[in-house]
Amino acid sequence: MPVTVIVGSQWGDEGKGKITDLLSRDMDMVVRYQGGNNAGHTVVIGEKTFKLHLIPSGIFYPNVTCVIGNGVVIDPAVLLSEMETLQAQGIEPKNLKISAKAHIIFPYHRYIDQAQEKKREAGRIGTTSRGIGPCYVDKFNRRGIRIGDLYNEAAFMEKLKWNIEEKSFMLKNFYKMDFELDFNAILNDYLGHARMLKKFVAEDISVLVSDAAENGKNILLEGAQGTMLDVDHGTYPFVTSSNPISGGACTGAGIGPKMIDSVIGVVKAYVTRVGSGPFVTEIASEVGDFLREKGGEYGATTGRPRRCGWFDAVVLRYACRINGLTHLAVTKLDVMDELPSIKLCVAYKYNQKELREFPSELGILEKCEPVYEELPGWRADTTQARSYVDLPENAKKYLDRLSKLAGAPISLISIGAERGKIIRL
Repeated sequence: MPVTVIVGSQWGDEGKGKITDLLSRDMDMVVRYQGGNNAGHTVVIGEKTFKLHLIPSGIFYPNVTCVIGNGVVIDPAVLLSEMETLQAQGIEPKNLKISAKAHIIFPYHRYIDQAQEKKREAGRIGTTSRGIGPCYVDKFNRRGIRIGDLYNEAAFMEKLKWNIEEKSFMLKNFYKMDFELDFNAILNDYLGHARMLKKFVAEDISVLVSDAAENGKNILLEGAQGTMLDVDHGTYPFVTSSNPISGGACTGAGIGPKMIDSVIGVVKAYVTRVGSGPFVTEIASEVGDFLREKGGEYGATTGRPRRCGWFDAVVLRYACRINGLTHLAVTKLDVMDELPSIKLCVAYKYNQKELREFPSELGILEKCEPVYEELPGWRADTTQARSYVDLPENAKKYLDRLSKLAGAPISLISIGAERGKIIRL
């Protein structure tokens, strides 16, 4: 049962889209298992750049079945728009399957998200305000509406009416937002979405995935965001609302852990994060600005500039343990080509003590300082390398050091944004 999980090993934005696109060539099925349209995967094919938010990256291969799992929360209007954009560029999403158990984002979820971000006394997380978190809240509060509910109109109307009454009261009386949620307008919009999506909806994608695995098909399970944004294991509360880690692939796709054969951790050659929260290796200098501009470190979903920092081996060791990583895929090595020297964080310093393990308490993390090793840069163009041996010696030393600190071998190295700029080891 050749099933592979691909996860982000930092704070997301590691370049999973490109790696997923590469691996999808050899896959029969690609499954997105969590998150919503608060995430974005960028794939560059020739002169075209594709930004996917809900549809799995395997959609560019006509022989690959692409599945949106039950762990994903879906804004139907966004999904339909993404499908139309692909069709306009010659990509027909005919092999797309959507779990009937996936939960739906409604306008009131977005309004609550925006209102909570404005509520200063609650603390700002820095969300995308796409309604992802409030939708997951409804899911776990057993108030959610799922894709399958759209096809039972009477039941859908009843659930929608109750939710609109509850959310309207909350928005008006607690968040002091003065507007009306139009039940009929929302009902008609979503029934229209349902008609357009119906042929793609599968009653139980768990059966599809399990049958494919038992028949020896190659399956890739892809997550959004990254390990440090996991709601359980990330830098809480500055996290996403789901489980991007490899364990989330089981619940989000409906398979058992014994089906998983390998877990690939995608890791950027430096580190970035978006939004608020502690960031031990953040570079508050022109080097950080250089990495942001050369690396194009702006959110695929929001366009927000990403905070940039030196590579953090404490985070990577933590990600290896939490995810059970079997291999690493290192991205954006080429962004560091011009740097004369490179710092690498091997530990944290807190109250005169050296920490090798990632602290779980946010108050401690906020006070940690990085313990750096400094390595010489390679000052050479890596984008023309065709194999590992073609890389500059100092680049190879840097990669070897990352692998040793992580305790996992490197199997892929990305050396440019274009589709073919990847070295396989």
